[in-house]
Amino acid sequence: MNKKAYFISDLHLGASYMPDPRAHEQRVVKFLDSIADDAAELYLLGDILDYWYEYRTVVPRGYIRFFGALARLADAGVKITWFIGNHDIWLFDYLRDEIGIEIVDGYIIKDILGKRFFLSHGDGVGKLPPTFRFLRATFRNRVCQKLYSAIHPRWTIPFAHRWSNHSRDYANSKPVFEGEQNEPLIAFCRDYQANHAIKVSYFVFGHRHILLDYPLGNGDGTVIILGDWIHHNSFGVFDGENFTLHLFDSTTPGTPNSQHFLAKSQSNA
Repeated sequence: MNKKAYFISDLHLGASYMPDPRAHEQRVVKFLDSIADDAAELYLLGDILDYWYEYRTVVPRGYIRFFGALARLADAGVKITWFIGNHDIWLFDYLRDEIGIEIVDGYIIKDILGKRFFLSHGDGVGKLPPTFRFLRATFRNRVCQKLYSAIHPRWTIPFAHRWSNHSRDYANSKPVFEGEQNEPLIAFCRDYQANHAIKVSYFVFGHRHILLDYPLGNGDGTVIILGDWIHHNSFGVFDGENFTLHLFDSTTPGTPNSQHFLAKSQSNA
């Protein structure tokens, strides 16, 4: 069996606005279990958890089934890379040490199964609004993190969930692709290709919650935005030749590759 690389993002596990958080986690676990036979690599492109803060000697409760599924994959030899998003910012060394996950804050450029990839959550590339840029820098500041960790979790965790609910109404709004001129990630990718001699085959992002498979043309690669697990239950697969987007149907038996392939004409709509 040919091994594949899998890509998911924006699961927002633990979000209080999900109608059934336990069912949401179980759906993700079922997906992870379904890729065990042919996955060589798994890339988690950020906002996997709606909120997470690791203290030196304690970690938040919850996510046991999800972490267990990741551990099973890691123990079976699947290389797992987790990109920090703007919700799961405060991942430090717990999952790295306990499960063997590589934690990335920012972006990486690497070859995967013979093709060159640019991978990032997407919140830190391209033109950022000043307010978002300020908050992003503040949340990553080591002094601010130390001060925040000094506050008891009984106060910080409810505050963080209220912030998440206030900042975006995921349940009632479904982001859509509004054309290249309104998508800053595409502008970033075009600029990157124009300024680098070694071209990227696939730019893969999360963050935007839209499903997008967008060829840049003229041999300049393809922009992939992975959707989310709030509206889409979506993921990407690269088999060494093609990158495809899929929707996971947890009620249908079989491998996810057999389910709901999204053609470019659909994902660009």
